[in-house]
Amino acid sequence: MSVACGAECVLAAGCLRWAWRRCTYIGADDSEPWPLATPEEFEPIPRICRAILAVYEPDIRHPKYSPSCGYQIDPDLLLKRVTYDDIEGHAPPYIIYIDHDHKEIVLAMRGLNLAKESDYKLLLDNKLGKQMFGGGYVHHGLLKSAKFVLNRESEGLRNLWIENGRCYKMVFAGHSLGSGVVALLTIILVNHRDKMGGIPRELIRCYSVAPARCMSLNLAVKYADVIHSVVLQDDFLPRTPTPLEDIFKSIFCLPCLMFFVCLRDTFIPEGRKLRDPRRLYAPGRIYHIVERKFCRCGRYPPEVRTAIPVDGRFEHIVLSCNATSDHAIIWIEREAEKALERLREICEDEPVKTAPKVQKFVRLKTIEKEHKDALERAVSLNIPHAVANTEEESSTLEDGESSSLGHQEIESSGDAASAKPCENIEKDASDIPISSSSGNGKQESAATATPCEDDEKDASKPTTASDAWDDLVAKDVSKAKHKSSSSRTNWDELVEKLFKKEKPEHLKLNRDASTA
Repeated sequence: MSVACGAECVLAAGCLRWAWRRCTYIGADDSEPWPLATPEEFEPIPRICRAILAVYEPDIRHPKYSPSCGYQIDPDLLLKRVTYDDIEGHAPPYIIYIDHDHKEIVLAMRGLNLAKESDYKLLLDNKLGKQMFGGGYVHHGLLKSAKFVLNRESEGLRNLWIENGRCYKMVFAGHSLGSGVVALLTIILVNHRDKMGGIPRELIRCYSVAPARCMSLNLAVKYADVIHSVVLQDDFLPRTPTPLEDIFKSIFCLPCLMFFVCLRDTFIPEGRKLRDPRRLYAPGRIYHIVERKFCRCGRYPPEVRTAIPVDGRFEHIVLSCNATSDHAIIWIEREAEKALERLREICEDEPVKTAPKVQKFVRLKTIEKEHKDALERAVSLNIPHAVANTEEESSTLEDGESSSLGHQEIESSGDAASAKPCENIEKDASDIPISSSSGNGKQESAATATPCEDDEKDASKPTTASDAWDDLVAKDVSKAKHKSSSSRTNWDELVEKLFKKEKPEHLKLNRDASTA
């Protein structure tokens, strides 16, 4: 009897300890050892959140859901708006616009629409381990959506980048469902930069806001230099290892689902999670916005922590009443703006010991070192398909032998604009064929003329943004220097060449395939 009572006491104590640890675990614990972000690296994120919010507006000239500071997007430079009717459920709606002030070409994509059946079909088009790509596993439906967007928009994006002097950043941004699509789109684009006019890797950026788990751990770490994820405090989606399709099928009883997932994951060893090649994770470098503390009411001035975690990458469900509200893009935009202001205040209060340019250079070197350390950490933990930095470089050289003719021409052309972008280009690169109310589109001086402008100049300029985009797609501005780009790129074929299907449940990389 005494033995049974003792066993019951031990069991009860263990259950109470587990319940205490789980109920007192808060989102801030995930990033507690991470360093703070700098204002320079976090500065684009509030602006990107506003761009995603603009996708929800039917008419940006007469906004209905404008944030407090406005969208800060020139309606005349919003080149394209794609709705559900335009894409017939193949991808979430998105917009494309050009930002001359920050030298960016932006494609922003909205999140899941609970009222649209097509979004659910996109999520349900997946199976555990169904799709292997680039040395890891990805969400099959999101990859199909990414290929669809590239097939539809890559020509216009490439021509727009070339016409603006090859110095603008190509920025892809998405929220929730859209974050997974743009993350996989970025991976495809990084591996086929020759099809986008030879754009350098450092000019490609992806911002996944409230990111979906869409790729395996080795890919999440490998592309951390180009993909940045933004998580607000207790957001449930980056932490839930349950497949996306099951999450949103259970959206109306989400607290129950989160509790059972939390209970199940308690009994799964950390090493087993890391060694599962088909387990999906939030992509890239993570920026965690923290605004609440344990046993304290209300919101505090937010702070931003950043790292490239390998183990402990948002693996714990947070049992919080804010788990769903922290997923909303409106809240993320507000808190990101507050966090940026606070980061600037902290920098202003600190004594200046070095020049700003030196500080920026040191931070860039630190970011590169963090990425290299994360790759080495993944190899040391025996993460499936993980490669160290040196191994990755050698494999890239091997793959380069089978690259396309167009890529070879770009590398051998010695074009200073593509080799060293954005240093000797005038800041006012507004010579694209768009009528802007600010008058930026009227400059035609030789200093701002683009490399391919002399070949095909039409006397009649398009008068609307949509006409300008159609003109960009129709006109092959790179025909003179890039003969391999004269035909339209088929992204489905390019992606298919990276892997070979043997059976539905077993895929392996086709390393002998050409990337052309």
